[in-house]
Formats: sequence, structure tokens, C-alpha cells
Amino acid sequence: MENFTQNNKQYFDVIISGGGLSGSLMALSLSKLTKNDGSLLSIAIIEALPFNQTSPVTDNALFDARVLALSHGSAKYLAKQGVWQYLKGDASAITTIDISDRGHFGKARLTAKQHGVNALGYVIDMALIGKAQLKVLNQNTSSANNSQKQSIHWFSPDSIADISWLGQCQEQSQVQDENVADKTQVCVTLKSGKVLSAKLLLGCDGVQSPVRKLANIEVTCDDYQQVALIANVTTSKAHHHKAFERFTEFGPIAMLPLKLLKQSNVSPSTSVNSSANSESRCSLVWTMTPAQAEEINKLSDDAFKEALECAFGSYLGAITHVGKRYDYPLVLLKAERQTFHRMALLGNASHTIHPIAGQGFNLGLRDVSVMADLVKNALAANQDIGDFSLLYAYQINRAKDQQQIIQLTDSLVTLFANDLPPLVTGRNIGLQALNVFAPLKKALVKKTMGY
Repeated sequence: MENFTQNNKQYFDVIISGGGLSGSLMALSLSKLTKNDGSLLSIAIIEALPFNQTSPVTDNALFDARVLALSHGSAKYLAKQGVWQYLKGDASAITTIDISDRGHFGKARLTAKQHGVNALGYVIDMALIGKAQLKVLNQNTSSANNSQKQSIHWFSPDSIADISWLGQCQEQSQVQDENVADKTQVCVTLKSGKVLSAKLLLGCDGVQSPVRKLANIEVTCDDYQQVALIANVTTSKAHHHKAFERFTEFGPIAMLPLKLLKQSNVSPSTSVNSSANSESRCSLVWTMTPAQAEEINKLSDDAFKEALECAFGSYLGAITHVGKRYDYPLVLLKAERQTFHRMALLGNASHTIHPIAGQGFNLGLRDVSVMADLVKNALAANQDIGDFSLLYAYQINRAKDQQQIIQLTDSLVTLFANDLPPLVTGRNIGLQALNVFAPLKKALVKKTMGY
């Protein structure tokens, strides 16, 4: 294995900044790739939060209490990586999506059956996805032979304090071997003082990405002046694997079907009434202004249930239980470029979007998938995995998909947050057209399924 230490500096093939959902999935996607000499890629993962490397599946620090909607394509990719087998028992399939505009005539329904699949997507707790990814990553590392089993190295808690590009590595390292520390590598200095270098640096470190900032990559940022209030709830009627997107004058309300968690997976923040029907647990994502969120959060659970029933309607009957509430400010953030010298941005480091269509994690997962394929192809051709051609191919490949999803979510926010009569009429006609015009429905479903 080419990973070695010299003059207090450590060398890797790939450095991943961030060990959360995108970072751990990126490491997992690269973990079985081999170089021309048959050795595994050496990968460094730098994570700011404490991480229990010896028992990663019990570590809760890296993942919060949110729930994610996985597209059909995302579930398929997780299955390819060996993760889905640990998730499918807790994932709730979405077989139908009902879309409506509160107080208006527009309605649309999307069904899995119409599109020849068992599910349009799946809903599952974020923490379960993260833990499953770490479990498989740990298995992959442990199952390698003795000379390869240390191909994954965690630096945690730690973070990147500085990045050096081009010949700066040579100057700082005082190592004369041009194959070790030269312009074919990127060097990072950690806050702990450790210095790492690699052929490729991947920024999977979230909306406040340190590597993006250190590379001076500008971002465009639009504040929606909205927050997403999130909670798990139970209802008197079973959801029957149906998801609801309900547009209201205050903002969209999404009700996503959930399974009751196994007792071993239940935490205080996600627990629900144990007597609840196995199909009565839902994830609520309620978009509203910050002022409305402040008032809503002051309500008792009973008052909150009444307010939610009034806004959402009686599709699922009464709200019988409400879990802990969280709220997150909503912004549209887009990096002005996806790559830099021997560096690429993935997931929220590259783009953070509105949750209105549930596409954020799925978009980041496709970043990971594309990057993994490019690295795999470069290795097969015995090419430099940090070369400009690979990074250029990544940027070109991801630009169209990212722009389409950003335009979709941004347009939905603008269209349904406006009560001007012409727009109200137009969007309701559009919903009706979506319901009856098969090519339009097929195109939308295909995109939201991740294809």
C-alpha cells in the first residue's frame, strides 16, 4: 500500500473532508477500488465531530434527527454499495404521491404502479442511513487482507485549517522525491498540526464547507425567508404508503410515510406512541416564515396538533401524537464552480436546495456516484485520479442535473408561495394537466426518481 508517513506527513490517494452522509458514502464508493498494482486506494476521512472508529454503528454524532426521502435511483445505488440490506426493513415505500393546493381545485396523483415500479421512493431516518453506510464501510475495511485493511483512515475530531496547491507542497515538506510531494498532489494542514497530501481532495463537508472557503470558491445564496419545521407525528388513519404534498398560503406541508422504528433504533427525539398503527407514523416537513415558526413553536403539543390538522386537512384523520420539533432555515446555495486544482465539491458543499421536492440528498448522492465512476475509470486506464480531465468531466456531468433540480425546486417555491390570482389559476391548471398529460407526468416522475 502506498500510504506512508515521512517527516510527520502522511500520504493518501484521496482525502475526503467530512465524514457525514456524503463523505461516508463517498469513502464507501471508493473503498473497494484498486490501483494498477492491485492495492486498494488509501483514503483519509477528516471529520470535525468526534467519531467512534472502533464501533461506528453506535455513533450518533454525525447524523441528526431528520428524515430523508430516498428516490428510487438512490435506493438502487445504496443497494449496489451493500447498504440497502440494512435499511429496507426500516424504510417505508412511497407508492403514491398526492399533490394539492389548499383552498383551490388543483390536484395531482403520482403512483408507482403507473410507472412500472414497486415504489417511487422510500422514507427513512437519516441516522439509520448514516449508520448503515458506516457499518458497510467498516466491514469492507475489516474484510480486506492484512496488507490492505488500513486503507481507510479517520482523522477525528479534526478539520482542515489550510490547503496548499502546486509547488507549495514541495516547499513546505522539504521532501525532494518529486513523486511524493510535488505539483501532482494537494496538501492539507489539519488543526491538529498533521499534514496530509493526496492526489485528490473531495469536499463533502456541508454548507459551510471549509475546503470550498479555502479554495476561495464563491457561492450564490438566496435566502427564502422560510424555515422548515420538522417533526415525526402519528395519525388516526394509516398512510398506506402514500405521501402528501399540500400547498398552503403559508407554505407547503409534506407528510411522508414512515415505519415504526424497531425498539433498538428508537431515540427520545424520534419516539412515538408504541400503540400506534404500524402505518400511522409520518414525517412532517412544514414550511413557513420564521415569524410563523416562532409562534408555532410556542404552542403546546395539543395546540400544535390542532394547528396542523387545520392547515393539512383530514387526509390522515386526527394528529394523535407529535414528536420533538426542529426547525431549519431554508436557503438556496450554489457554488460558482464545482472543482478546483485536484479538488471537487460534492453534496451540500456544492449545492443546498429547498426541501419542497425532497431532492437534496438524492442530488448529492448522484454527485458521489459520478465521482466514483470517474475515479474507477481513471484507475482502470492507469490515469491520474486528480487530473484536470477527470475534474472537468465531473463538472460537466453534474452541471445539467444540478441546474434542473435547482430550477424545479426554486420554481415550485416561487409559484406556490404567491397568491396573485393569475398564478393561482395557472398553477392549479398545471396540477390538473399533470394529472392527465402522461408525457409530462412521466418526465417529472423520472426526474424525481433520480433518472
